[in-house]
Amino acid sequence: MEKEEKQALGIHVISKTSAWKAEIPEAFRQDAALASRSFHRQLAGYQKTELVALPALAASLGVKAIYVKDESKRFSLNAFKGLGGSYAMFRILCESLGLDPEKTTLEELQKEENRDKISKCVFVTATDGNHGRGVSWAGGVFGCPVHVYMPVGSVEARAQAIRNAGPAQVTITDKSYDDTVAFAMEQSRKNGWHLIQDTAWDGYETIPSWIIQGYLTMASEAREQLKELGAEPTHLFLQAGVGAMAGGVLGYFADCCGEKKPTTVIVEPAASDCIFRSVKAGDGRAHSVEGSPVTIMAGLNCGTPCKITWPVLRDYAEFYMSCPDFVAAHGMRVYAAGKGTDPVIVSGESGAATMGALSLVLAREEMREIREAMGLNEESVILLFSSEGDTDPEGYRKIVEEGAYPTPSR
Repeated sequence: MEKEEKQALGIHVISKTSAWKAEIPEAFRQDAALASRSFHRQLAGYQKTELVALPALAASLGVKAIYVKDESKRFSLNAFKGLGGSYAMFRILCESLGLDPEKTTLEELQKEENRDKISKCVFVTATDGNHGRGVSWAGGVFGCPVHVYMPVGSVEARAQAIRNAGPAQVTITDKSYDDTVAFAMEQSRKNGWHLIQDTAWDGYETIPSWIIQGYLTMASEAREQLKELGAEPTHLFLQAGVGAMAGGVLGYFADCCGEKKPTTVIVEPAASDCIFRSVKAGDGRAHSVEGSPVTIMAGLNCGTPCKITWPVLRDYAEFYMSCPDFVAAHGMRVYAAGKGTDPVIVSGESGAATMGALSLVLAREEMREIREAMGLNEESVILLFSSEGDTDPEGYRKIVEEGAYPTPSR
């Protein structure tokens, strides 16, 4: 792997050419997206989330177009994670009841003869917030008990949002995210519960694949919406924690677009930049961030890359950004400002990380060399995913209204 690292404004960027070329997993391909979207269409309240065009911002930053997939309205959950949790729960329940998921509808699954069996299926997960909220909501859809464990430092507002979304019992632990995942796994083994986790490791790969497959509904919607506008993205900025969403979406676009795949930039918080560090190591293997990292990007505060998406992220992305917290805060304020006649987008810390990274790369002179390396210019069409709204309302207010985590001056 040939790679080069640059730094500006405290942001570290690796550009690379890969020595490997992993196969895109079947779960991330177009057929998988069709299957998950077919399921999601059956859910009450399903509708495509908006693809928002920001022409005034694009013009001010010197690019052709910026499009943002706004996931804050997804199933009234204020985040996209319900897509993965609901689809994986559907697949687990079908498997438990001996039903064919390709032939079983949601209506059939909820028939009287299945309800008692389903009510005895207990689910458990670890979460920074949005994934647990999606699993809790899915538990309400199917009528299943859910236990959710959150890492130390989790905001109580996010825990309460999980309780409000469905039947979940929520506990904030005294453990790091990775240790909380291990604890949830231990509880699943001890109690015979179904672990529904959005990261993968040796021996635990099928369920994370279903979760990621659920996320592809969002990606396929975005691609369809872009086609309707006659737009083709040249650049894709994706935020990553374990990299489940980022790897799945990247794999989907690589499968759909082939040689025309957008140049892809992976954005992570500097405190828990496990994908960035894995690429930097240059040995092709995934590496973990030890300890209990702290970042305002709670949904991205994960120390170990997802096993099944790591090869895709390693081989199909071109750039990796490790960003201080002010980058996400900057992105939140850019979205909230609504440049010119552009609509305002309410985006939380994890959702706005990519907008912060993009806008700083395009606007700041210190980032010129990085901007040029990325090929960002007046012909660029950029796609972003605002993966959450104001999931921590108090934190959102402090950042957007009071200017917490200020952007360094020029």
